[in-house]
Amino acid sequence: MISRIAVYSKVPDTRNAVRLKTLKTLFPKFKLDKIEIVDIYTVDKKLSENQLESVAEILINPVTEYSKIRVENGKTFVIAKQDHGGVIASEASQSRLKNNLSNQDSTSRKSGALNDISFDFAIEIGFLPGVTDNVGNTTKQSAQDHLKIKFSDDEGIYSSQVIFITGKLSLDEVTEIVNSFINPLIQRVSIKSAGQYQKDSGMDFYVPKVKLVPAKAGIHTDYVDLNVPDEELKKIGKLGIKNEDGSRRGPLALDLDYLKTIQTYFKLKKRNPTDIELETLAQTWSEHCKHTIFADPIDDVKDGLFKTYIKGATEKINKKDFTAKVFNDNSGAINFDDDFLITHKVETHNTPSALDPFGGAITGIVGVNRDAIGFGLGAKPIFNTYGFMVGDPEDEEPIFKDKLLTQKMLSPKRILEGVVSGINAGGNQSGIPTPTGFLYFDDRYKGKPLVFAGTVGLIPKKIGDKSATAKKAEPGDLVVMVGGKVGADGIHGATFSSEGLGADSPSTAVQIGDPITQKKFSDAIIKEARDKGFYDSITDCGAGGLSSSVGEMARESGGVEVDLEKVPLKYSGLSPWQIWISESQERMVLSIPQNKWKEFEELMKSRGVDAWEIGKFTDSGKCEIKFKGKTILDLDLEFLHEGLPVRKQETRYKKQNLVEPKFAEPEDMGKIFLEMMGRLNISSFEFISKQYDHTVQGTAVTYPLAGRGRVNVDSTVVRPLLTSQKGLVLSQGFYPSYSDIDTYWMAAASIDTAFKNAIISGANPDKIALLDNFCWASSNEPESLFALKRANEALYDFAVSYKSPYISGKDSMFNDFNGFDEKGNSIKISVPYTLLISSIGIVENIEKIATPDFKISGDLIYVLGETNEELGGSEYYKSINEVGNSVPKVDADKNLKLYLAYAKALEKGLIALGIGLGIGGLSVALAKSSLAGMIGASIDLSKLEGNVKRNDFALFSESQGRILVSVDPKRKLEFEKIMEGNSISEIGEVVDSKKIEISNSGKNVVNLSLDEVYEKYAERFKDW
Repeated sequence: MISRIAVYSKVPDTRNAVRLKTLKTLFPKFKLDKIEIVDIYTVDKKLSENQLESVAEILINPVTEYSKIRVENGKTFVIAKQDHGGVIASEASQSRLKNNLSNQDSTSRKSGALNDISFDFAIEIGFLPGVTDNVGNTTKQSAQDHLKIKFSDDEGIYSSQVIFITGKLSLDEVTEIVNSFINPLIQRVSIKSAGQYQKDSGMDFYVPKVKLVPAKAGIHTDYVDLNVPDEELKKIGKLGIKNEDGSRRGPLALDLDYLKTIQTYFKLKKRNPTDIELETLAQTWSEHCKHTIFADPIDDVKDGLFKTYIKGATEKINKKDFTAKVFNDNSGAINFDDDFLITHKVETHNTPSALDPFGGAITGIVGVNRDAIGFGLGAKPIFNTYGFMVGDPEDEEPIFKDKLLTQKMLSPKRILEGVVSGINAGGNQSGIPTPTGFLYFDDRYKGKPLVFAGTVGLIPKKIGDKSATAKKAEPGDLVVMVGGKVGADGIHGATFSSEGLGADSPSTAVQIGDPITQKKFSDAIIKEARDKGFYDSITDCGAGGLSSSVGEMARESGGVEVDLEKVPLKYSGLSPWQIWISESQERMVLSIPQNKWKEFEELMKSRGVDAWEIGKFTDSGKCEIKFKGKTILDLDLEFLHEGLPVRKQETRYKKQNLVEPKFAEPEDMGKIFLEMMGRLNISSFEFISKQYDHTVQGTAVTYPLAGRGRVNVDSTVVRPLLTSQKGLVLSQGFYPSYSDIDTYWMAAASIDTAFKNAIISGANPDKIALLDNFCWASSNEPESLFALKRANEALYDFAVSYKSPYISGKDSMFNDFNGFDEKGNSIKISVPYTLLISSIGIVENIEKIATPDFKISGDLIYVLGETNEELGGSEYYKSINEVGNSVPKVDADKNLKLYLAYAKALEKGLIALGIGLGIGGLSVALAKSSLAGMIGASIDLSKLEGNVKRNDFALFSESQGRILVSVDPKRKLEFEKIMEGNSISEIGEVVDSKKIEISNSGKNVVNLSLDEVYEKYAERFKDW
């Protein structure tokens, strides 16, 4: 029996106003009058009327909401209809409503007898079958707990929304409206006119169940013939294994060299691989998992980029008293104090976010949360970070994946809205604060957005008498999967992310995370099972699914056997290879001694967490998978993990023909100043910061929005332990536009900024660690590899100079979109070579930190460091559609000396304000500091140290190594004494005029009120 519970609002619903405003902005010519949203819960289980009423009661607030229940082929009744709550379920009311339903025609649609809502069109939007429905799943769990009953595997509750639209609209216009906010990859939609709605007595009774054909010929292939011509091998690698009907399963991302190696291995075994064996090798050998571009030799770098430059830098720095565990676990870790470690990891989720922004982002954030949970014996996630790099949100020009123009990509605005919501849902629902992040725009992120998600974790150094970082699956331990069940979502996710995005990219690679399920098992594992010693090892079940997580843990014990039919499924019909490589979310894999399994299982059950024993670890040297008694996978672990061929990579330099633009200094610098403050990469993104809970867990020391003016900050300080005065600061650096000139200096600037901003906030310069995230394009091309190698050289040089080790990293190497424009012309959009450097540093005393707001009138303003004519790749040059050639350089020795002096001055309490000069230069730092404090500044540009001559260059130069500070005039001499030997410029003072006044040798350059500056800074996203 199917029932529909509809939840209506009795008071004005903010969602209606927001959606209406958005649609009127998108479709100004459409005659839209009103929108009303109703939440629907479709119950696919036979429940009595009393049980349905009871479920409805827990779904509503009776003061502001009421519900109506419709039963398929049955009656309609109302819950909490009365203004003061209560239940109306009398036979009389039911009969009256039933008569209303049966006697209405289209002319009565405005009366409200059917829904109490007048409308012209009704639109229902829900998830497609198999897509994770977090709201539905939570409602189902709540119903089970409330009614004290169990739903079977085939029963469920599914969420959707009905949007009632009023206005003089055609069906085509309504369809266009719908297409503006649904994603057909994951959502289903039904549209009815008011007349049809009344005729049908509402929307249809529909249950989004997955119905798969059982595994058999055409869907499941026992063996894959690799004794075929090279052209067919290439197709297998690019498009996937061939089904009997001629279709392909999706990319394996295996090139010919890899397939030839696999071919030789199985020739020695005198057989062909099974489909699950080939799929497993594809996942394990994928660029996403093995990072072969960084591992393989390149030019004369025999040990590869990672070992030589990134790991090599950390080994050269040799801070073993600071770095606790790096490069060989789910996250990297540093020593926080005598008792605790801090972990950190930043992931990318670019390709899924291009197809389903919400799903891609939420999966990214809950996935990196699991990287914390999977570190050592389990770290507690204590805060999240984010970063979005997208195209211009006002760009609505369509692009398509296919030549027939049927697979339209989402617009940059849709992508940005989706990824913001995804990180919101993942972090807020998990109870993990999200205090810091960034937003950056470039037209070249239109085809492939970059979505960064990071998590910091906390773990004690000892669990009982055992090191918390020591984990090892032992032979005989059970293979246990915890969390969610397995479905078709996420299949080929790892291989999919190892290629560019195009027409053959599979929609099944998209997943949606479930933070509620994850929160439950996170608490049960980290707060209880870990400290009871119930398991020997733990890891995240992410990219590649069980094939990667179980396969990796098998290396610890020396082998593994899995009974695949024991793996729980969301629905029947999955083939064994799909079960094994699915990336369905919210899963961890643990190795549990057999004598502790029952206790662990009972603990999980008591906390509402599902756990399944699916095999055992061995010392056989093999990975063996059985399905219904038959061995379907038998691979040597050595070949599985080390058998991929080593390939020599070669680079080629591509000469840049870039020159400095020649143009006169603008006459109206005030106008230019304001225009710069309104640029996408400078303007406020408060609309993101205020959505993310940054105070949960009570660890926030500084906030993502600073001061009375609520400006976005460059770094954030948190307090991991409420019993300690020690803190953590996290910052980041990125300059993708510098890559257009030289990736070496792009990387140098990114490292310098991340390192500098951590020190500005109060980090101990000797206790700052770095993380690298490369997002490259066309990484199989020699020119791209040259740019990559050059960036890695900078990673080594500047990390060693700053004595700041790398503890973790991630790369995403094929961020290219291969598709078509609206005229059917072939296009390729590649992201600019992008490197995100994250820094995490220890603050010895959270009472001695700097914030970016001017505080007291009369304080002296200094620029520390030299301002030179270095505007190549700058935001100012971008504003006039130029690139330039004078990319900012980094002098590590000079900068480090300056930073150490700054840290000493901060320690002595001499600095009232500290803010780094980065994108937009001095102008942005001045504006943010004044807005944050809502107090003015008077500046003389002629006092700046450096070779800068022009006013615009002085304001917008992005010379590295600079800090803006304010100092009490009574402590001027003491401050300058500490800074002796460094380049510093006293350029003005804080004033109470609420103006930014900038001059040069007495001549006025800029004179703006803070109101003008704030209006420009805040206007770009004020309606978001």
